[in-house]
Amino acid sequence: MSAAMAIGGLSRKTGVKVPTIRYYESVGLLPAPERSEGNRRLYGPKAVDRLRFIRHARELGFEVAAIRELLGLAEQPQRSCAKVDALAREHLHAITSRIERLEALKAEVEHMIKACAKGRIAQCRIIDVLSHHEHCLNDHH
Repeated sequence: MSAAMAIGGLSRKTGVKVPTIRYYESVGLLPAPERSEGNRRLYGPKAVDRLRFIRHARELGFEVAAIRELLGLAEQPQRSCAKVDALAREHLHAITSRIERLEALKAEVEHMIKACAKGRIAQCRIIDVLSHHEHCLNDHH
C-alpha cells in the first residue's frame, strides 16, 4: 500500500475524528483497514473517498443504515438509481416531518413567552405549562 496513512492522517485529511472513524469501522461502514507490522491501521485513497462520502451523508442527516445502503448502491454503478432516489425521498420526508414538529414546538414556546405577565413565579405561565402534563402542543387555552 504505497499511499498508506495512519488513522490520525486519515482524520486530518477527511475532518472526521479518530473515535468516529473507529465507530464507522465497528458498524461496517468502513472496511477493516490493513495493519502495519506494528498493528497500526493503514488507510489508502479508497478509505479517504469512502469516509468523505460517509461524512457528507451524515452532514445531510442520513442514518447509518441508509448510508450503508447508499454505499452498497454506489458500488453498483450500472444499476438503476431508483433505490437511491427512494432513500433520498424517504429522508426528505423525515426532514419535513421534523421541521413541522419543530415549528409546532417553536409556536408553543413563543405562546408561553407571550403569555408571561412578567410578574412572580407563582403566576408564571411558562412554569405552569411545564408543570402540567395535560397541556399538549397547540393547546393555547
